[in-house]
Amino acid sequence: MLKREELSLDKQEILDNIGLIALDLDRTTLTSEGLTVNTRECLEEAIKRGYQVVIATGRPYVALPESIREIKGLKYVICSNGAHIIDIRNGEFIFSDYLSEEAAKWVEDFLHRSGYPIEVFSEGGAFIGRDRYEYFQTDGKDVDGAAYVLRTRKPVEDIWQFWDEHMDTIENINVHFTNPDDKKALNKELSDNEDIGFTVTSSMSYNLEIGGANTSKANALLELSKISGIPLRRVMSFGDSPNDSAMIIESGFGVAMGNAEDEVKNQADYVTLTCDEEGVVFAIRRLLFKNI
Repeated sequence: MLKREELSLDKQEILDNIGLIALDLDRTTLTSEGLTVNTRECLEEAIKRGYQVVIATGRPYVALPESIREIKGLKYVICSNGAHIIDIRNGEFIFSDYLSEEAAKWVEDFLHRSGYPIEVFSEGGAFIGRDRYEYFQTDGKDVDGAAYVLRTRKPVEDIWQFWDEHMDTIENINVHFTNPDDKKALNKELSDNEDIGFTVTSSMSYNLEIGGANTSKANALLELSKISGIPLRRVMSFGDSPNDSAMIIESGFGVAMGNAEDEVKNQADYVTLTCDEEGVVFAIRRLLFKNI
């Protein structure tokens, strides 16, 4: 892994030709307090300088923060780990990638037997069983992320019935764990069956995220290149978690946050400061604007 001062000449040439900046959201662009004024101003400056700025998040579209929607000049967001590309100016879905019905049915049967709590993402929304939603209102109100769940998830009476009724528009399934060993075991079982037509990744220490066979932030960026005319070799991507790995590897220049998992740091061309130190701003200003 390259240190900040050890970028090779070929990487410097790539940086000189970057046309698009792809940004993971949580623990990357957002600090623990949200989007800072400094970060917003840096991204708006990048857009004014001619860079295309794209948010690439595991969140469903409904959970995109208002502060992100208000970034001046922002055109596109990638949501649900690449299941959708959305024109944020009008809310139009310009690309979608769902699980096949065969894969969705197999995953549903498997997870139903497992007994772990799930959320279902469909058509830009996030849905959760009412019993689970009420848990976060009462006994689970102090659980990490409870407030976020209550703010962004829509409760349905029976999450499995909802799944059956939306089998052709399942974009992502979130599985939650309290025991890391349970996550590890289920991840192996799922990964051993990915040839059925789905992918497994994670953005949090306590979850697994299941998407379509070709769903990834990297694939969504590849689709976006057909619209923007900017190939992946001219993309600078930022992330911290395994669901960012594909775009960090496939982009011309991949940046891992200082708070990123070691796996992601090892895949990146550059490791910046942590999200709470505004590592996105540091890297953009130092490597692209060259004014730090």
